[in-house]
Amino acid sequence: MSDDPEFKGFYTEGINVFQNARRSAFLQEMFSLLRGQSAELLSFDDIKARLRLREESYRGLQDVPVAKIVGSVGRYRDFTNTFLPRGSTSRDRWSRVYAQVNSMEGVPPIELYKVGDVFFVRDGNHRVSVARQLGSETIQAHVTELPTSVKIEPGMSLEDLDRAGAYAAFLEESGLDNTRPHHQSLELSEPSRYSDLMGHIYLHKSLLEHQKGHEVNIEDAAADWYDRTYRPAVTLIRKYDVLEHMEGRTEGDLYLWLVDHLREMREELGENAPSRSFSDALVDFLAERRIPIPKDLLMEKDDSVVLTKTQIMRAVELAKARERGEDLTGE
Repeated sequence: MSDDPEFKGFYTEGINVFQNARRSAFLQEMFSLLRGQSAELLSFDDIKARLRLREESYRGLQDVPVAKIVGSVGRYRDFTNTFLPRGSTSRDRWSRVYAQVNSMEGVPPIELYKVGDVFFVRDGNHRVSVARQLGSETIQAHVTELPTSVKIEPGMSLEDLDRAGAYAAFLEESGLDNTRPHHQSLELSEPSRYSDLMGHIYLHKSLLEHQKGHEVNIEDAAADWYDRTYRPAVTLIRKYDVLEHMEGRTEGDLYLWLVDHLREMREELGENAPSRSFSDALVDFLAERRIPIPKDLLMEKDDSVVLTKTQIMRAVELAKARERGEDLTGE
């Protein structure tokens, strides 16, 4: 330890601040336990695996808001989620960092990973903890970003992170992050329903293959589905502000409702019933909830058509029959 009297004075002060912070950490953990919440920092490795993050890009030296630092690479169990020191944190090391920050000695910038709108400590956990205790709003850091289109924000719960992980898995399986990197949000409030979205894409793939006469890979099918089916539906949803009537739901949720509704109507009315579009389904959605229907929506002439699996298979049968020179249209 430095022989500088000023440094020693700050070191002694740091011990007292550390003890108070340790007591605050104990209280925070007790309150979190009673509420059924976690007081731990987020694990960077866990988030990286959940969101399937692979690419890294150095973003330089930045002043980073301390409140946006929510996790750590290897020491996420040593501090609470507000970077209060827990029992495994060294009092001596913490107090020395406190003295360095306050004295002329100073400390070097920390190292952070950025994911979405939050940061994870790669090196400098104690410096972040001390900065929080001193009330610092920002801290200098070398930042390396791992890009993702999944929204990650401070204060997300484990349930929120599960939803984010399911969304990342859908984007990876569909390839939409690569083929449509600036895509509109496809987030769902129920992670289990991403399999339904993939089902829509696989049905669209089947239709494309029989239209084109050759195999279509899933990435190209997903991109075509997004351009011709999903994005037009979202455009209508936004045009008439329909989502404001679905508190806590997403555009993806409403898209699924529209598709399910159109298929239910077709099954009820039969395959020979007149085709109905997304605008028709939006009218039904508002009417069922006794919400005033905009006149322009009643006049909307979108050309979207949702096909059932039965219709697709029928189209396949007709195509094969034409190849054999048969006529099945009279059945």
